Amino acid sequence: MELNELTLARQYDLYGCYQCGKCTGGCPVSLKSRLNIRRLMIEGILGRVLDRLTEREELWDCTTCKTCTLRCPRGLKPMDLVIGLRGALVEEGHIPKTIIEAMENAYKHRNPWGKPKAKRTEWLRELPEDLRVKDFSRGDRARYLYFVGCTASSDPRIQEIARSMLYLLTLGGVDFGILGSEEQCCGSEIRRMGEVGLFEELRDGNLECFEGYGIEHLFTSCPHGFNVFKNEYPEGRFEVLHSTQILLRALEEGRLRFAREIKKVVTYHDPCFLGKQNNLFDPPRILLSSIPGLTFREMDRSRERSLCCEGGGGRMWVESSSDMGRRLAEVRVEDAVALGAEILVTACPLCVLTLEDAVKTSGYEDRLRVVDVVELLAEAAVG
Repeated sequence: MELNELTLARQYDLYGCYQCGKCTGGCPVSLKSRLNIRRLMIEGILGRVLDRLTEREELWDCTTCKTCTLRCPRGLKPMDLVIGLRGALVEEGHIPKTIIEAMENAYKHRNPWGKPKAKRTEWLRELPEDLRVKDFSRGDRARYLYFVGCTASSDPRIQEIARSMLYLLTLGGVDFGILGSEEQCCGSEIRRMGEVGLFEELRDGNLECFEGYGIEHLFTSCPHGFNVFKNEYPEGRFEVLHSTQILLRALEEGRLRFAREIKKVVTYHDPCFLGKQNNLFDPPRILLSSIPGLTFREMDRSRERSLCCEGGGGRMWVESSSDMGRRLAEVRVEDAVALGAEILVTACPLCVLTLEDAVKTSGYEDRLRVVDVVELLAEAAVG
């Protein structure tokens, strides 16, 4: 369908907007960017939103955290309008160079980070020799598919999370396997960068792969993958879980125990794609509370009010269009430090990367450590 002002207004139900401003009022980047969701909605109604579209660099500031959509009293989807406008820019070829590179990598290597599929399992080489991992692509079968994800397969820091996950799964007696070199991008960030066609290609490829191996249950440590599999793939094809849910099951059934004390003050950052978008707040907190010796403190902006770290919506591949304010990840780190936390825990690889970088740029390296909940659980696990 050709994108014009009329089809745009109808597609996103812009005429239903009564301009209350809750979308912009809740937008975490609105105070540090020219991005104004309410103005985009109004311009869409007036037939002006496509005017000078190529000059709207602030569209790439959106983290697709979905706060604007969740707060809309009319049930509209402002976030989808931003994604749609990005799609128009993609069609015209007016997108940041780094976004182009990520998309080309996803098309060529099936990984926006650019790591070839043949090297997708290199991170497994550092596992202990006695830790065997089933691989569907090599003929193994298991109850669960552990979808590792592009970031955990590519980034050395996040590979540590994946290795901790394998350790806990084995310790907890979870029957799981991976796709090995046949795993490819889930398409979450590709869709949010506006490349719908490539997203659909990745989605269809994954569905064909899952069906071929008879996958009925899968889980991932990445909330972005969890969200796209759960909400943007055909419903009912397979059960989708986050890693904290699968580990909580093992804990509640007595298959996973934690005996080593971690005498630290800990706080937790709710990832947008796990918390506010999927209402998954309790499993990470229950798991943390099971660690002996740990002192947990809740940040003021938590659960539904959690402050976005700016890692989603393709922001890992593009810088902010303006320097009007501090990075949100730095604000988040300062919140944790003010709380007296020694460890800032989250449950998302992109959050780990943005928060760790913020710790360094804020000068808190000697005061605050950033980890994924899986890593802290592995430290406390019996074994």
